[in-house]
Amino acid sequence: MSVDANETGGQGTRRLARTAYSAADLDADLRWWDAANYLTVAQIYLQENVLLRAPLDAAHVKPRLLGHWGTSPGLSAVYTVLNRLIRRTDSAWLFVTGPGHGGPALVANTYLEGTYSEIYPDVTCDGQGVLRLCRQFSTPGGIPSHVSVETPGSIHEGGELGYSLAHAIGAALDSPELLVACVIGDGEAETGPLSGSWNSTAFLNPARDGAVLPILHLNDAKISGPTVMGRRSDDDVRADLQGKGWEPVFVEGHDPRAVFAQLTDAIAGAYETILGIQADARGGAVPTIRRWPAVVLRTPKGWTGPHRVDGRLVEGTHRAHQVPLSGVRDNADHLRQLEDWLRSYRPDELFDGDGRIVEDIAGLSPAGDRRMGATPYANGGRLREPLELPPVEDYALDIDRPGGLTHPTTRVLGDYLRDIYRADRRSDGGGTFRLFCPDETASNKLDAVFEVTDRCWQLPARPDDDDLAPSGRVMEVLSEHLCQGWLEGYLLSGRHGLFASYEAFAMISASMVVQHTKWLQHAAELEWREPVSSLNILLTSTCWRNDHNGFSHQGPGLIDTVIPLSPGVVRVWLPPDANSLLAVAEHCFRSRDHVNLIVADKQPHLQYLTVDEAASQAAAGASVWHWAGSERDGAEPDIVLACAGDVPAQELLAAADLLRKELPDLMIRVVNVIDLMALLPPGEHPHGMSETYFADVFTTSVDVVFAFHGYPRALHQLLHGRPHAGRFHVRGFSEQGTTTTPFDMVVLNRMSRYHLALEAMRRAGADGERAERLAQFCRSQLARHHDYIRQNFEDLPEIQEWTWT
Repeated sequence: MSVDANETGGQGTRRLARTAYSAADLDADLRWWDAANYLTVAQIYLQENVLLRAPLDAAHVKPRLLGHWGTSPGLSAVYTVLNRLIRRTDSAWLFVTGPGHGGPALVANTYLEGTYSEIYPDVTCDGQGVLRLCRQFSTPGGIPSHVSVETPGSIHEGGELGYSLAHAIGAALDSPELLVACVIGDGEAETGPLSGSWNSTAFLNPARDGAVLPILHLNDAKISGPTVMGRRSDDDVRADLQGKGWEPVFVEGHDPRAVFAQLTDAIAGAYETILGIQADARGGAVPTIRRWPAVVLRTPKGWTGPHRVDGRLVEGTHRAHQVPLSGVRDNADHLRQLEDWLRSYRPDELFDGDGRIVEDIAGLSPAGDRRMGATPYANGGRLREPLELPPVEDYALDIDRPGGLTHPTTRVLGDYLRDIYRADRRSDGGGTFRLFCPDETASNKLDAVFEVTDRCWQLPARPDDDDLAPSGRVMEVLSEHLCQGWLEGYLLSGRHGLFASYEAFAMISASMVVQHTKWLQHAAELEWREPVSSLNILLTSTCWRNDHNGFSHQGPGLIDTVIPLSPGVVRVWLPPDANSLLAVAEHCFRSRDHVNLIVADKQPHLQYLTVDEAASQAAAGASVWHWAGSERDGAEPDIVLACAGDVPAQELLAAADLLRKELPDLMIRVVNVIDLMALLPPGEHPHGMSETYFADVFTTSVDVVFAFHGYPRALHQLLHGRPHAGRFHVRGFSEQGTTTTPFDMVVLNRMSRYHLALEAMRRAGADGERAERLAQFCRSQLARHHDYIRQNFEDLPEIQEWTWT
């Protein structure tokens, strides 16, 4: 291969003029590969004598052998070949590693290219540095065994399988110069998210996006058995990928020289094909549907490692997955095999007398930010620019009095998002903000965005399709995994976005939220990791208003999933109305390194706060709604009624209304909580209310009846540690639901205004004739409601027509 001076697409990415892969090139690349493989094995096994300057002794071996060898040689082979391509084309590549347990291989390669020592100066480019590199791997105080946040060049940990291709696609969106090499393990290929990710060709626009080169690494085995894709024929694999919009080239074999020659040719050919697709699209050619290139790499698992151990075949089997020689400290034959294995890479020819990588190997690395370990696309905060946000005041609802207006809460957010899109538009049609949603943008009342952009779609369109175009930048696909995975890749490479989902089905990708939170938690501890935009998740079509869809659509469980996670990362917001949602959204779009969970229903709701009031309360976390209570002369209330969430707020206000009218002597305080994490003690979360402010809001001793959007246990978990936490009596979703009326949902879960009023009277010790009369009224209304909805299929008129007065 050599470089043609012609540039393509105006992006500075150069074409290749194909030449033969010379024997000298091959020899050089195999030396890099030997060095990477040697450092990989040394990290797994050695704590001393890491360059084998003396015969290997059992004492040189770590007492606990942790790590994964099996996939590592294949990863290093791909990395080596890409290095050569990058040097010859000066192209920008990001390396996404699906088999994340190949961590030692990625650490080895970034060490060879010099990035590792630049980021971690204590891991020097000499023998002492190699020793530190090995001793830190999978040991206390060291680094994890996966391609973790500590690994330079990584945006994908890979410990939980299934998300590599989605992350790669997300990074490529709106990054026209970027090419992403995504190595997909054949074990990972068995997961649902990865299987769905192959459909991403329907959304990648060559005119304004980068490109992804999937490299499906089939080595036939996972931890204890064969893989499905590994055992399928080439014809079956080809047909599968072609049907999803990919054109695979197969590279397979055992002999390194033959495989490297094939792999180099395959990746160079894929690169040329990508440039051709992009050049046509960026040159204004009539769009045609072309398959994107892919590589299928079949190599033995544990390639170049021990072939047999204790008489059993290891190389090419599942036995090579982790540590092929497990008894090295106790078994002399294992120790001998380990030394032979390490010396097969000829370490004395790879490292000089000071333990430095010899110059002819070090010189094979690309320079500067072109090194895959140093690319700014893997440290997205380096590329991130603040999002241009219009003033929320321009979208706020006019509130003359609390409860005097009913409006779909999320609709104003749709207007806000529309104008974020409008301001965030590059000349090539790209930008830095995207909305990701599983076919629910219009359903979730966010469809104002379609006034300025369309749904992204690269497949054939029909005249009766709505808001569909190749240039569209709203990402809709019926996979929560893909929506969130795309967004995570988009954020980690320096952009902004929002994932909007029906509340119940955000649980599908709940584990992804956990993994992303863990990533951000550790990234915050690394000075070299620049802050990235927060992962913002809007949960709408919530449990309380899925009365029409039934029990399957009723579940607030994601709140429970996130609240135990890192307090430095997680935020949970429950805005009660549209202006509160605007205030919270503005804050979340400006924030960095957080996971913001925003819960706001899409249906029409009463509106209470002006935008200034909403912003103040969101900043405080919670506040007293003096206009809703009946406190007098600064006296302590008889009961505190608290709420978090839109439907809980309405039911609580209706209960307060009943109590105020029927029991005028009962002093009631009404509290609304927007920032759920503010309930935690201040030492447990940065947003935790001070003890003084908590007492000012909730008192120190008065019972609190709390109407909560989610499961009651979640709130009790947050309140643990607050003074007299047992005085909080929480009503929330208690896993009761069906296809029914809106009000029946709160009745079934005992959070209706009548249940809340009865509980408040009980906790306040209200008695006497008027209290008994109100209690009887509440019970009779519940009985009347039961019969009325079964006869009329709708709620009582006084329920439907109720408003705060």
